[in-house]
Amino acid sequence: MNVLYITTLFPRHDQDVLNPWMIETVLRLKARGVNVTVYVPAWRGLGDHVYRGIPVRRFRYFPKRWEVLSHDETVPDQLRRNKLFAVPVAFYLLFGVLGLPRVLRERKYDLIHVHWPFPHGLFGWFAGRWSGAPVVSQFHGVELRWVTRKLKPFVPFLRAVLRGSRLVIANSSDTRAEIERLGTGCRVEVVPYGSPVPDPGDTPLPPADSSRPRRLLFVGRLVERKGVEYLIRALPLLDSLPWPVHLDIVGSGPLEEPLRSLVRELGLEGRVRLAGRVPNEGLKDFYSACDCFVLPAIIDSRGDTEGLGVVLIEALTFRRPVVACGLGGIVDVIKPERTGLLVPEKDPVALAAAVTRVLTDRELARSLGETGSAFVREYFNWDRILDRTVELYREAVQTA
Repeated sequence: MNVLYITTLFPRHDQDVLNPWMIETVLRLKARGVNVTVYVPAWRGLGDHVYRGIPVRRFRYFPKRWEVLSHDETVPDQLRRNKLFAVPVAFYLLFGVLGLPRVLRERKYDLIHVHWPFPHGLFGWFAGRWSGAPVVSQFHGVELRWVTRKLKPFVPFLRAVLRGSRLVIANSSDTRAEIERLGTGCRVEVVPYGSPVPDPGDTPLPPADSSRPRRLLFVGRLVERKGVEYLIRALPLLDSLPWPVHLDIVGSGPLEEPLRSLVRELGLEGRVRLAGRVPNEGLKDFYSACDCFVLPAIIDSRGDTEGLGVVLIEALTFRRPVVACGLGGIVDVIKPERTGLLVPEKDPVALAAAVTRVLTDRELARSLGETGSAFVREYFNWDRILDRTVELYREAVQTA
């Protein structure tokens, strides 16, 4: 089976840490006989290339200096900073459509799989009409919330995308509920992601040495909806514990410098490490060394929050106890008092209290990690996910 992936971004080189769950999905699909070609925008003039055996076809849409609408910062963030970015956005849509015939001539596609259907549902519509292949639209949450909360004139566009799709996939039950609120009555299948980090095997908690600093870990993009500010503000509230508590922040993004400033303001330079982007292999060391993983997600100023939270799956694969905010797709992974602890958003006091429970109750930490690990190994198991994906692909093709 040949599938054309239409998506926002894909790694530009081997050191690019972008959507590792998507790369893992494509590689595992290939092992099952599903050949994926990725159609994605250029980045500063970057053209077609092959990434880990995956053909990547990039469309040019503007002078290379301005081909920056993907990869490092979201389009809404760029538009909020500079309204002139609306010009390359218009050319992005135009040349994204015009670039499709070249790719469609390369091979016969059995299926068109569109990720982030706002705005890529436009590309999917033309690709489906020109190739005769059925269209699968996969939503990740963020694009739905952008439209339904901030860009309401585009709601009819989303409804048209849903009605024109042979199959609709959501990454979590929360994303499915967002789709169903649009009122199209279309069938929506929930297919989550698995962990892109290699299975660590048996990874017991770090030793309960009374002199050892306890380590908290956050992994993710440094953007508003991750709520990292509130985690940093929670750290001084842990000073009464019998050992120092340190925080590792893995990831990069537009809030990196503001977060560094906050660390300096609170006098936490020796206790907070901003490690930047780390490849999957390097993540193993951070997960293994942490005593508790924290995802302090919030509903941001655009109304966006976590669509699923793959990092939670990663942490639980390592049997690490998790503290997170009960928002969006997080609740598909974290079951209160079973696979982790849930707290309200934007509440450093609640975060500190939950972390204190985990750090001071060794049996609770062990139980949350073990139960969480068993849960994600069953529900977010790659074989289960790929079995369902291939089954849905075949169903879409057979009913075409």
